[in-house]
Amino acid sequence: MIKSVKTTGKKRTKKSPSKLATVKSKKAFTSYKRAIRYLFERTDYEKEEHLGYNVTTFNLNRMKKLLSLLGNPHKKIHTAHIAGTKGKGSTATMLAKMLEANDYDVGLYTSPHVVHLHERITVNSEMIKDREMLGLLNRVYASVEKISKNTPPTFFEIMTALAFMHFVDTQVDIGVIETGLGGRLDSTNVIQPKVVGITSLSIDHQHQLGQTIDKIAREKAGIFKRGVPIITVQQEDEAMRVLKSHAIAVRAPLSVTGTDIDFSHRFETSREHGPHTRICLTTPTSKFEHLRVPLHGKHQAINCGLALAMLDKLKASGYKIDSEKATKGLHSVSLAGRMEMICDDPRIMIDAAHNAASIHALIHAIGQNIPYDSMVVIFGCNSDKDVKGMLHKLQYGADKVVFTRSNSAKAMSPEDLTDMYTEMCGKMCQTASSLGEALRLAKNAVSKEDLICITGSFYLIGQAKIRFQSDQSIPRA
Repeated sequence: MIKSVKTTGKKRTKKSPSKLATVKSKKAFTSYKRAIRYLFERTDYEKEEHLGYNVTTFNLNRMKKLLSLLGNPHKKIHTAHIAGTKGKGSTATMLAKMLEANDYDVGLYTSPHVVHLHERITVNSEMIKDREMLGLLNRVYASVEKISKNTPPTFFEIMTALAFMHFVDTQVDIGVIETGLGGRLDSTNVIQPKVVGITSLSIDHQHQLGQTIDKIAREKAGIFKRGVPIITVQQEDEAMRVLKSHAIAVRAPLSVTGTDIDFSHRFETSREHGPHTRICLTTPTSKFEHLRVPLHGKHQAINCGLALAMLDKLKASGYKIDSEKATKGLHSVSLAGRMEMICDDPRIMIDAAHNAASIHALIHAIGQNIPYDSMVVIFGCNSDKDVKGMLHKLQYGADKVVFTRSNSAKAMSPEDLTDMYTEMCGKMCQTASSLGEALRLAKNAVSKEDLICITGSFYLIGQAKIRFQSDQSIPRA
């Protein structure tokens, strides 16, 4: 049974996850390395080159069966659920940080990761530990093997189950849950959340979710639950019509920041904070005035407004929220792979933009917040993306482009990207067979006042971040 919402401001003493595990069975794995190898051997749709989006591939009944064998951990925690095309991770992180600052124990489940798998499962901003992951994998092994006789659980299904179990073990007050792909058939769509958030919708994963914005909105709206309040941001007309229609169908109240909820944002520059965006959001129960958004860009201001509105709905449901504490929590937000500077000489930034709308937002945010003379973009993306849309936006911000490929099985070849880009805009560009080669080409093209931006794929920026974690110089291929 879900425990009641904590209303005191005192942190409790945590129980060890190992002590909370009451199931006694022979250990399947004696080492973390073996356990993780087993996990990565499961089908991983994030790496599938040709992926069918249907009730066979994405089977919620399989997910429910797995969770049932594990004692239904998802039914033992309060949750907030977030779907959308872009900004899910940023919104989820901002919401989690504000709740944490209000003395709640907060689980956060996001995907994909930039560098380390454990980034996906955190409690109070701390990644799950190796011993905790090992213990959980030992506990799920028998259930996974039992189901595997028919249709084996996938990597993401197991990861989602592990997250729910870890949140139960650590006795979180709430878990902030980000969908993986879509919403309707997503493995996370088994929860009964306190509030649902829908971030900005745009074309992405069109082979799975549909070629039009209304079809994509239909998949995202699949996470709506009867009576559960929904918050969304300004959307294209077609998308908004779908969201409103689905909300009415499940009798769930839908609010839109900037329409139903008083919300505004403005860009400014100050000596203390440099270029940044400030927002105001007012509801009958909350008032946030001139808050500085912790992440760069208009798109992050919109995400921040959504996180604040979701926080307000949680406040209405019984969570004790102090606005000043929430503001402090918001200012502590930092997010890997979002306009993250990973090297100072030369200046190298990474960003996880991986569809046309997010590339557009990135170009705009860099122009507003990062001074530079010339920008060289190292770009690589996966073939299941809106490649032409991304390249179209890229041409308006990049002074020079070096196309390369990540280590993803779905990565487009640099040569194909070059052909598409040249045909589209006629601009000069270069190709590189590896990120190391791309970095050398970019370094030769920049001066101290220039900027190198690596973007287009989580895989590519993850590789870049790993290269620079221990060495602040241009690495070899």
